[in-house]
Amino acid sequence: MRLSLEVPVSAEFDAEAARLVDSRLASRLSRQDPELFSGAEGAHQRMGWVELPHRAEELLTRIEALRVELVERGLRTISLAGMGGSSLAPEVMAATAGVQLEVVDSTDPDQIVEAVGTDLSNTVLIVASKSGTTVETDAIRRSFAAAFESVGIDPASRMVAITDPGTELDRLAADEGFLAVFHADETVGGRYSALSAFGLVPAGLAGADVRAVVADAAAAAELFAADSLDNPALRFGTWLSIAHARATEKLVLAEADPSPRGLAAWIEQLIAESLGKDEQGILPVVVDSPTDVGFSDARADALLCLLGSADEDAELGAPSGFEATVTGDLGELFLFWEHATAFAGYSIGVNPFDQPDVEEAKAQARQLLDQPVTAQSAEPVFREGSIDVIETVGEATDLVAALQELFGQVDEYGYVAVQAYLDRLADADAAGLRPLVSAHAGVQTTFGFGPRYLHSTGQYHKGGRPNGVFLQITGEARTDILVPGLGYSFAQLQRAQAAGDAAALQSKGRPVLRVHLLDRARGLEQMREAIAAVSPRHHFGID
Repeated sequence: MRLSLEVPVSAEFDAEAARLVDSRLASRLSRQDPELFSGAEGAHQRMGWVELPHRAEELLTRIEALRVELVERGLRTISLAGMGGSSLAPEVMAATAGVQLEVVDSTDPDQIVEAVGTDLSNTVLIVASKSGTTVETDAIRRSFAAAFESVGIDPASRMVAITDPGTELDRLAADEGFLAVFHADETVGGRYSALSAFGLVPAGLAGADVRAVVADAAAAAELFAADSLDNPALRFGTWLSIAHARATEKLVLAEADPSPRGLAAWIEQLIAESLGKDEQGILPVVVDSPTDVGFSDARADALLCLLGSADEDAELGAPSGFEATVTGDLGELFLFWEHATAFAGYSIGVNPFDQPDVEEAKAQARQLLDQPVTAQSAEPVFREGSIDVIETVGEATDLVAALQELFGQVDEYGYVAVQAYLDRLADADAAGLRPLVSAHAGVQTTFGFGPRYLHSTGQYHKGGRPNGVFLQITGEARTDILVPGLGYSFAQLQRAQAAGDAAALQSKGRPVLRVHLLDRARGLEQMREAIAAVSPRHHFGID
């Protein structure tokens, strides 16, 4: 690994790094010292990830054997139903290896219909859930099962489960006779599970060389366990914690070539869920490139991190260049970021292994699903063109004014989170709203597809620093299907998740503007026009 850091607060950095070395933080974590995070409930039961690179041989052998069996049977399409830590790491591994892995981590009915409507004759579904009860994963499994049955295929013969021992999913897989079951390590939390069965099984079955990924991680493990100022993970964790102490609470991530594809999204989940709690934390902001809004023009509230090597000929425009550049092989990068995040949590004083604010949105969504259908949809405040404005933060009666009111509630160094409950494949261009909002709101802006972001930045939104405002976008689906056996449809589930998260945010005092696209394509274009019409409050990325 090659890690270069430009640390603007060298005296503070040196003092904190020396303190962490003297406390033997790195070696104690490598030994899973139960006293390391004293007072942090459950932390001592969530440090098993440090050993994963050294005890993966049996798992790798099973993956390779099952891969051979699937290829011999002509089962070459690997679909993965999983959320957050159960999908992001294998997605990175597959994309970096250039192999096809279909990740189904949505409740959007359009996306579900497309996923189950593919050629099922050569498809295997991996059902990945640590708890065994993840609502999205279970709903997707039910839909695939019904689709398999409709074409005369025994669903169990095409399903592979990854879960903790003894969960509902584990029992279901045993009762129905799934093709294979991989038990996860109970001492490894979801977002630290890249090198566990959750990361390795889907990527390996799709054809990625996961043995090489593990070998690279194992080769780097000793370095990250060293109580030394030469430990790059300890240095990076120190850098994050010093910035946090100075209220520089945003880490802007940009991928360069060559770089593992999608790594920034995996890092986003790891850092946001691990550090965003107790009104503290680091907010990851993922941008498209080093020249994108939010990176090249970042201000004092942001750290910059380039994933991959910078192009020496590029005119990046950042006034002080990159604060940090991180390059390396994928296995060591997974382990590096996991260690650096844990070290930062220790220094900041938060438990990096829990997610205390995630459950509230789930509970709100369940409550909405229990209501009659007529009570599940809110009446719009007003309709404008192809958009219903469901909820505003003020008295606006038009879309531009509603956006102006929302952006007006964020301070100069706050942030806007754009949350899109849409089809992240067919509606992928919705992500283009992020730089536009950032330019006109004048602050750092994140973008996430729902409910995917609920398992990523959702913890920070409710538990992190209370300086964010939220633009939530839902859309009318082209079609809808029932979730087999549960009495509600995917459209109802999606809308309940959106409304549930909005209610959870509002209960924490976070401003939320909710809009619903009556026609997705026209509605997104209308959103772009309305955002562009907002007068920016701060100069940020716009001339």
